[in-house]
Amino acid sequence: MRINALGPGMAAVFMSLCFGTTGACAAEAAATVAPAATTTPAVKPPPVDLINALLRKKYPAASAWDAGGEVRGRYELKGNAGSYPNRDFARNLDNSNDFFLFRAKLHLGWSPTSWFTAFVEGREAYAASDTRPITETDNLDVHQAYLRLGDPKLFPVSFKLGRQELIYGDQRYIGNADWSNLQRSFDAVKLRFENELFWVDAFTGHQVIPYNHHFNQSNDHDWFSGIYASTKVLAPWQDTELYFLARNVGPKSPTAITPTLGGPGERDIYTLGTRWKSTPGMLGNWDYAAEVAWQFGNIYQGTKRLDHRALAVNVSGGYTWKDTFGAPRLGLGYDYGSGDSNPLDGTNETFELLFGTNHRLYGNMDLMGLRNMHIPRLEAAMKPNASVTVALEWLAFWLADTTDFFYPENGPGRTQNGYGRNPGFSSYVGQEVDLLVDWRVAPWGLLRTGYGHFFVGDYIRQSINSVPANGGAVDANWVYLQATSRF
Repeated sequence: MRINALGPGMAAVFMSLCFGTTGACAAEAAATVAPAATTTPAVKPPPVDLINALLRKKYPAASAWDAGGEVRGRYELKGNAGSYPNRDFARNLDNSNDFFLFRAKLHLGWSPTSWFTAFVEGREAYAASDTRPITETDNLDVHQAYLRLGDPKLFPVSFKLGRQELIYGDQRYIGNADWSNLQRSFDAVKLRFENELFWVDAFTGHQVIPYNHHFNQSNDHDWFSGIYASTKVLAPWQDTELYFLARNVGPKSPTAITPTLGGPGERDIYTLGTRWKSTPGMLGNWDYAAEVAWQFGNIYQGTKRLDHRALAVNVSGGYTWKDTFGAPRLGLGYDYGSGDSNPLDGTNETFELLFGTNHRLYGNMDLMGLRNMHIPRLEAAMKPNASVTVALEWLAFWLADTTDFFYPENGPGRTQNGYGRNPGFSSYVGQEVDLLVDWRVAPWGLLRTGYGHFFVGDYIRQSINSVPANGGAVDANWVYLQATSRF
């Protein structure tokens, strides 16, 4: 471990955040630790208004203002996987890494009336002792800055313009990637129609690209647009959602900011989907979620145009013993993302993940995502007391098509050290077991820790063993400790 590489100053900051005079560290902006499956409803942390409460008590005029922030520190240790995907699980290739991530956010909002809000949020992100080729460092920059006009209680149409997060559904395809040190945001415009029966959002914009030591800019050659609707009228016991998403990327996208920063290659991908999720309590102790998304359009490989046709299916359900000690819950789920069955037929069938938040959905070790995968899973969770949640999850992975690549969570498929299109190999990739513990030490404080182990399967063994210099395949491990404070 290289935690000493943080230096005494950073180590002291981390320890003071966790155990200092202000109390233990604090709350996560996302759900309390539940199984990664989407059957467990996300539980938002209680509202934290430490600064606002102080200001409004002394200055009644401050009621129109919203001031606050978040500080988060995380230490991670990854063994045999997690730095360079093409080296994953190879005994003789150094691919272990331990690092510290620090993120701080401050925001200020002003709402002089119910139908007008101005909001700005800054972010500082820093990574230490990290050997990954990506960077999660971005010195002070603007994460959000927007104007919102409208109040659905007065008029059904509202409008939001500026740098903002886009979060929908279980964040499979549209999310803020909160696990990352560099949360995702968009320079976008969003129009909402909302009444007591349903709401519909229409939005369009560009993803903001973090660029350390520079003001972050959006990629104006990568358009992301959509129409997203939700209602309880069709089935009062669930949220029924329909959406149509479009990602239109021009040929200049890869060099949109600099020759080394930008977006993906040219493509026009359209996603039509629906999501059904049970309303908590409406089905007694049972819960469920289901989502289906179909994609069509085209992508370009160099100058060659390929038709794009892909499918994703996600289903899950569970049962909670609400009257039993700890309110234990058991759940079962299955995720499928199509792969390319024939690389020579002029059609690409690998599902495009768009702008999803993948960390909590397909295994907490972040070794792979939904692309070209069958993923069954089992999960269990309980709350031994009101402030502690313990969750255990098992997942298994099979390639949907061995004619396609074994993809990491993000980025291109693994293509080196035996990895590639290996149609003659087994499709069985392996299994992952994750243990997660949340301790809410105060309304404003959360400590979170986790452990994961990945057991390599036949596909990985055959791939790694095809290159003798790799020295055979080995399992991977992952440990982390995170502390978050909101104020």
